[in-house]
Amino acid sequence: MSGGEAPAAGAGSITLGGDLSVRRLGFGAMRITGKGIWGDPPDPDAAKAVLRRAVELGVNLIDTADSYGPEVSERLIGEALAPYPDGLVVATKGGLRRSGPGRWHADGRPRHLRAACEGSLERLRVERIDLYQLHTVDRRVPFEDSVGALAELKAEGKIRHVGLSNVTVDQLQRARAIVDVVSVQNRYNLADRASQDVLEACQRDGLGFVPWHPLATGSLTRAGGRAGRVAASLGVTASQVALAWLLAASPVMLPIPGTGSVGHLEENVAAAAVRLPEDALAELS
Repeated sequence: MSGGEAPAAGAGSITLGGDLSVRRLGFGAMRITGKGIWGDPPDPDAAKAVLRRAVELGVNLIDTADSYGPEVSERLIGEALAPYPDGLVVATKGGLRRSGPGRWHADGRPRHLRAACEGSLERLRVERIDLYQLHTVDRRVPFEDSVGALAELKAEGKIRHVGLSNVTVDQLQRARAIVDVVSVQNRYNLADRASQDVLEACQRDGLGFVPWHPLATGSLTRAGGRAGRVAASLGVTASQVALAWLLAASPVMLPIPGTGSVGHLEENVAAAAVRLPEDALAELS
């Protein structure tokens, strides 16, 4: 499938760190695990089929984390896709531990981040991770120590580029004083724009902004809301409207909607072709 035929290509591309070109509609691999993002999915083969279909649709950024499962999402990606096609970027994250379904605990200690990265390398079956992100800020650990650990891993060749997640503008600036940062992954969607200042900082400096929770776990897709009304007028789905709005909001926006369903995946990727007219954008804004 050529780039021009790939549905995901309709979203355009962004270059991270000067040498990592990815399409602006990626895939978030959190929901290919079990309930509560814990354990194996009910049908591992179906989960792998979703991953393979994402690549067939032209998605060339898959985002995961060692805490999804934990370890399950990364393992499934390695089993389904390695050796990886040329141009496919698998980004992962470290800095959260799990104690059960729906339970998440920050751990930004340098030794934990190093061990997490080493485990991700093994499960993803790579010698270097193209984009490794600090998953969250651990308030019990000096922020500079956590970022410094990622800088060391980059210097050792285990990480190609460093990203951050769940940070403020101040934390972004502090991190950039230690290591080059190419992206930020914060919660952002039609209903939650608390990270607007971080998005603006990323746009100003040419960093990728990866909005997690882009569909607010489905709450934006319900009938009767603004996205639903716009979708009805355009003959598309509310999910597609919510994703198209994100893509239109900034040239550095890089949504990564996730799902465990091939059908839902195809619907999400089709949002790359949706262009919202000015009156629709005005209603949504």
